[in-house]
Amino acid sequence: MRVLVTGGAGFIGGHLVRKLLGDPVVTVRVLDNLHRGRNTFAGVPRVEFLEGDVRDRRTVRAAMDGIDLVYHLAAQSNVLGAVKDIDYSFTTNVAGTVEVLSAARECGVRRTVFTSSREVYGEAGALPVPESTPLHPKNAYGASKAAGELYCRVFAESGMDIVVFRLANVYGPGDAERVIPLFLANAVSGRPLVIYGEDKILDFVWIGDVVDALVKAQTAPLAGQTINIGSGAGTTLPDLAQRILHLTGSSSAIESAAARKAETDRFVADIRLAESLLDHRPSTGLAHLREVAAAFTREYSREPAL
Repeated sequence: MRVLVTGGAGFIGGHLVRKLLGDPVVTVRVLDNLHRGRNTFAGVPRVEFLEGDVRDRRTVRAAMDGIDLVYHLAAQSNVLGAVKDIDYSFTTNVAGTVEVLSAARECGVRRTVFTSSREVYGEAGALPVPESTPLHPKNAYGASKAAGELYCRVFAESGMDIVVFRLANVYGPGDAERVIPLFLANAVSGRPLVIYGEDKILDFVWIGDVVDALVKAQTAPLAGQTINIGSGAGTTLPDLAQRILHLTGSSSAIESAAARKAETDRFVADIRLAESLLDHRPSTGLAHLREVAAAFTREYSREPAL
C-alpha cells in the first residue's frame, strides 16, 4: 500500500510515519514544507520525502500520483500563530486542504483522512463534547479547520471516501510550542509556569493513541464519519503545572494570568463513537507524562548553554 502523509515532518506526522513503517507492505511518501517540522527520514527505507507546500497545485498533484491512502495533516496548527498570521492559516488550512482533496479525487485515492481539531467547537455548553455539537470556533485556527471539514463534506458528495478526526490536545515526545512542552521548558530552566486562565480544563490525548486511531482508519468502515479522538478525561492547568513541577523536581513558581481571548478554555471529548467504530481505548490521566518529561529533560540537557 502506498500512503501519502502531508505534514509528515511535523509532531503528529512524524510519529504516524514511523508507525506506518511497522507494516512491511506499506511505503510512505511525505510532503512537508518544513515550516515547523524537520526531515528526519533521510535514508530511511520505504520513505520518500518531498519538500513542498500543500498550497502549490503542481506539487500536490505530483505527490498524490500512485497513492492509495492520504493522511492530510499539513496545517498551521498553532492557535496563537493562526491569530498572528491569519493569511498563512487560511491559505494553508483551507486552500491547501482543497488542493489535497482535488488531487486525491483526480488521482482516484481510495480514502482521505483529514485531521481536524477540537477547536472547531469553540466553547461548548457542556462537557464532554459529542460530535453532534454545533461548530462555533472562536479563533482563526478553529475557523480554518471548520472550513476544511465543510470542503471535505462537499468532496464526499462527489463520491470520495473521506474520514474526519477531530483531535483533542495531543501530547508526546517531539512536541513544541504548546502548553506541555512550554511548561516543561520553564520548569527545567527555573522560569515560572504561567497559567492563562485558572478555569481551563483540557483533554490531553497521548500521541500513541492518536497514531493508533489513524492507522485503524486505513481499513475500518468509516466513510463519511467525523470522529472525536481524545482521552475522554479533563485535566485542569493548575493540576498539570503541579504534576510537571513534581516530575522535573523543579522549584519554579506557578503564576496566574488573565485568559487569552483566542483560546478555548474548556474541552473534554465524548469518545463513545471512537470507542465503537475504532475500538479506541486511550490511556487517561496523562499516563505518559512522566515519559514525556524524562525525554524533554534529556533533550534539554544536551542543548548548549546560551
